[in-house]
Amino acid sequence: MKKRIGSYPHVRVEGGGRVVVSQAGGVLLVETVHRSGLDQAISAVLAPWRRPRAVHDPGSLADAAMLRAEPAVFGPVASDQTVSRLIDTLAAAAGPKALTAIRTARAEVRERVWKLAEPAAPDADGQVTVDLDGVLVLAHSDKQDAAATWKKTYGHHPLMGFVDHGRGGTGEPVAGLLRPGNAGSNTASDHVTATRLSLAQLPKRHRRGRGTLIRSDSAGGTHEFVAWLAQRGRWLSYSVGMTITGAIRQAVLKVPASAWTPAVEPDGEVRDGAWVAELTGDFWKGWPKEMRLIVRKERPHPGAQPRITDADGLRLTAFATNTTGVPIAALELRHRQRARAEDRIRAARATGLRNLPLHDIAQNQIWLEIVQIALDVLAWMPMLALTGKSRLWEPRRLRLRRFSAAAQLVTTARRRHLRFARHWPWTDVITSAIARLDALPNPG
Repeated sequence: MKKRIGSYPHVRVEGGGRVVVSQAGGVLLVETVHRSGLDQAISAVLAPWRRPRAVHDPGSLADAAMLRAEPAVFGPVASDQTVSRLIDTLAAAAGPKALTAIRTARAEVRERVWKLAEPAAPDADGQVTVDLDGVLVLAHSDKQDAAATWKKTYGHHPLMGFVDHGRGGTGEPVAGLLRPGNAGSNTASDHVTATRLSLAQLPKRHRRGRGTLIRSDSAGGTHEFVAWLAQRGRWLSYSVGMTITGAIRQAVLKVPASAWTPAVEPDGEVRDGAWVAELTGDFWKGWPKEMRLIVRKERPHPGAQPRITDADGLRLTAFATNTTGVPIAALELRHRQRARAEDRIRAARATGLRNLPLHDIAQNQIWLEIVQIALDVLAWMPMLALTGKSRLWEPRRLRLRRFSAAAQLVTTARRRHLRFARHWPWTDVITSAIARLDALPNPG
């Protein structure tokens, strides 16, 4: 008898199996697409650009072979060449018309999903928050509109918009404006365009009015953009970062100690070493009349380099808002939570935005729409089917724990069943989520 040496069991490996499905957890995404009606909506709007005898609708350009290998779960999947030709067709022949059609379909499906998701929808409390943020996408070859970036890299500088789902969820993309790498961070016209795209993705009741909040870092703190947000008839709420100028710094130094309020954390506890105050004065001439300027001073983190704008050794940050009737500490916390947009960008990088795979700008704009569709599905699935902390999982964790789960494919009474392994730690979560999706009505 031979004694086993080593820490791992010895398993014989062979091919030829037919009843085990890999990536079976991806059925969560399939059901989300089906119940949301996204497949029907996209297929309908792209019909004018389909060939007369075409079998396939658009799919992912990367790793499509993984889906193609499991037709029992994912259905017939187009070849890489077919998908590439479709992108070329939409970019060359359709151009802006194709983008408009895709965005219209996404907006219609989004409204349906939010209705299905109540009370977990982003607008359940009557408020919607849209975060604008730029992202640098590196290019390793000479692609159209690739240029040197402000970080001395080379590539593109898209401006993205995301609906914030709050502390209990993630977020979903509502705008993707593809720009050259040297596009300015403070370009007001780009922020206006990205906001227009974002508002067009929201249900009509949220496209104007104080119930919709536009948040941005200091890149959005320009006269033109703030004036556009506050324009009569639009009446949007805003919370945009402002650059600390010499005038702001001098005004901060004149604020009496009694005017400073302790900053707070999301749980209501006082934020250690941070205070907020509202600045008043006539140095904001030319800005909207209802605009308020709120400043935070905070002890720098250990190791942080001093800045010329620091005051009395404290780090200063400022933002402008037109919200009234709310304590300034709560307004500062609301603006600080804009940092969740960085999580959305990280998810976008993990879902196709790490680089732009095509050469022409029109092709890559279509690719950016595909990335947003993928992020939509990844946001809608937790909103419709998951509960608790699992709603916060980002793409990498979802792939590892859910989508990569294998299952046994069994055919009984002419129906196909997926049987997930009982010992898989997240089998109950997967099956419960599928049950919730199955309980939703089919799209009309």
